[in-house]
This record gives sequence, structure tokens and C-alpha cells, in this order.
Amino acid sequence: MIKEVSKSVELFERRSNVVANGIGVFNTATVSHAKGAIITEVDGRELIDFAGGIGVVNAGHCPEPVVEAIREQAGKYLHTSFNVVTYEPYIQLCEELVEILPHGEKTKAMLVSTGAEAVENAIKIARQATKRQGILSFSDAYHGRTMMAMSLTSKVSYKIDCGPFAPEVYRLPFPNFYTKSNGRSMEEFVQDELNLLQESTLNLVDINNLAAIIIEPIQGEGGFNPVPKAYLEGLRKFCDDHGVMLIMDEVQSGFCRTGHWASWQHYGIVPDISTYAKSMGSGLPIAAVVGKADIMDAAAIGSIGGTYIGSPISCVASSATIQYMKDINLNEKALEIGSIIYSRLNKLKEECPAIGDVRGVGAMIGMEFVQNGDPKVPNSTICKKVVEACYENGLIILSAGTHKNIIRILSPLVITLDELDKGLTILETQIRNLTK
Repeated sequence: MIKEVSKSVELFERRSNVVANGIGVFNTATVSHAKGAIITEVDGRELIDFAGGIGVVNAGHCPEPVVEAIREQAGKYLHTSFNVVTYEPYIQLCEELVEILPHGEKTKAMLVSTGAEAVENAIKIARQATKRQGILSFSDAYHGRTMMAMSLTSKVSYKIDCGPFAPEVYRLPFPNFYTKSNGRSMEEFVQDELNLLQESTLNLVDINNLAAIIIEPIQGEGGFNPVPKAYLEGLRKFCDDHGVMLIMDEVQSGFCRTGHWASWQHYGIVPDISTYAKSMGSGLPIAAVVGKADIMDAAAIGSIGGTYIGSPISCVASSATIQYMKDINLNEKALEIGSIIYSRLNKLKEECPAIGDVRGVGAMIGMEFVQNGDPKVPNSTICKKVVEACYENGLIILSAGTHKNIIRILSPLVITLDELDKGLTILETQIRNLTK
């Protein structure tokens, strides 16, 4: 008797035949349809989604107002290129962005398709605004896979055989208090890290050629590492003192994930330029660069943008997403579910020595696995097993970190409390089983 091959297995076989191997497989789940926080596989099994398409569906899978806006716009026009024929959805979305993400007295925005594109354009704007070339980034950073973005990205495994990389990119250690404090108080640690920043002008980069410093206030791929508030304050002062642009990459942390439209609002420190993508479009390819108007206007005409700079379909999807987020008060929901997740995982940490740290802001929560309680000895093996075991038991979840030893939770923020409880119970159970 011939055993019937599942639809999921068949789909992966088809994938291996025609899709380039370089495209990652972070999880072996499949999808036939999705709604809210539930993904239904091609074989019919329902999965609770704690990955959110890598932080893209904060407003849930297929929110009805967004789907309706897409349908309506699709019947009008799909593409003209904003460079060629101006359309209102682009302008309306920019108006909404500068309202919810004000950068000082006057703010301007531009739209592109991906987070990496947003970073590339932010760098070009900063260089033109300062007439300088140098860019300072951080260890464990992730800013994308295009050439400048990849140069800024820290993780080597994303970059093997892809060079040569963009010149005039420099890097400092990210101020990761958990792994690097070595018994120092937060105040001592931050001061030492700010001293390193000051010393970088002597031994790393000519301050008179430094255009910008780019930082994720809460690192995404790097392991959900929040920057200490005092460090970000010191970074803002350093940039002000030396005429350097401060760019904040909010691609994964933006649009309600932390309980604010951007995590810099949580810190109360305003960047010169910031970048967004992922959840601003509920899954459609849309990204933005937002910044102080005079800085944004420093870019020469034609030096930023592209053919698909804010597809009208994506623009209406983003506007509908923002309105939906406002209507259901998604920032408050993020704080509510984030509090539940943080509390549950911290209780689990007390009984599981393999969990070294639980951290995050709002509903952007990470859990780090280490060996023998040592922050400097990551435990990647257990993390991989947890991801696989969770999938087998109905939960999609992702790892993060340079060593892939961190579980990150990016569930849709519209998840019901019952779904959240079930998902966390699956996660807790698998961790207990694997760390006995």
C-alpha cells in the first residue's frame, strides 16, 4: 500500500525543485489561509502564530478593513509610479506618518517597498545632509540584505561570499547589558559604553567624516536587545555635539509592537531620521523613511526613491492598517499582552536554569538560553529544539540572536487572551520537557 504524501510535504518538494536554496526556511509550517493570530496549514491543521511573518502582522492576518481597502484600490489603478503620476494614497499615507511620528517642529516622509530600501535611502539622505560619508553601526545589528544594509548588518552568516561591502562603515559593540555588564551597575556600564563611543573618534572613525549613527533601539534579529535609555540619551547628545545624524531603525519594533508607534517614543528620544516597514502594511510591501523636514529635503531631486516608491495598493493598505490600529487601540493591546507574556516567561525562568534572561519592551519579548547560567555561553541547541517541538504541538515561533539562542515572540497583537494562553502553555510545556 502506497502511503499518501501530505500536502505540506508535497509543497516543500515543489519548493526544493524551483526555489533557490539561499531562501531561508525558518519554520516548516505551510499556509492555506490565515486570520487574526491563527494560520491554517495546507493539510488543515490550525497553528497559533507567535512569529507574525517576522513581525509583519501586528494588526493580525487579513484585517477586514485592510482587505477591503486593497479590493477597492485594485479596481481603480495598480501602478503609475509616483515619480510619473502623482496619486493621493501616497500623500495621504505620508500625512498620517508625520502625524503619528513627529520629528520635531516639521516632519517629512518618503515611501519605498522594503525595510532594507528604507535604510539605504536613509543613509543617502544623511550623507547628503552632512556632506560626509562615514556610517557607524553596532554589533548584532540587522538592517537588511541589500548591499549598504548588508554592510551595516552585523551577522557574518548573512554575508558570506557577498562582498566586497560598502566602504566607510564602522561598528561599535551594542550596549547589551545582560551579556556584557560583568557585574557593573547599569550606570557604570552605560558610562563605560559611552566612553567607548567617545574614544571611537580617536581610534575608529574621523568624526568630521561621520554622517550618521544607525541603531535599532530594540534589536530584532540580534536578539530583542533593548538599548539602555541612558545610552540612547548619550548617543543623542554625541550626535548633536558633532553634527552627526541619528538614524533609528524601527522596521521590526514599529507600529504598536512596543506599545507605541515607534520604540523611540517609549524612550522619549527623537531621531533625525527613522525607518519603518513590516507591520505598517499588514503584509503588503511598504516601507518609509521619516525625518526632520530640513534633513529630508537635503536629498537632491532624483537621488532617492525608485519605480515602486509606495505602490498605491500598499499605500491604501497601510493607511487602513493605521486607522484600524487606532480604532482598536492596538498600542494598549500590545502593553496588555506584553505584560502577560513577560510575567509568564519570568515565572518559567525561575524554574528553568537554561533560561538566562527574559527581556523586551511592550509585546516585543525575547527569552535567551544559556549554559550553566553564563550569559557568555549561548545555548543554541535547546533553542532549535524548542522551535521544532512547538511547531509539532501547534505553535509557530522563531529564534533570534547571533547564536540563534533566543526565542522571540511576535504574535499578532490582536491575539485573543485564550489563544495567547494556549500558545504560551505550548511554549512553556516544551521548554520544561526539553530542559528536565
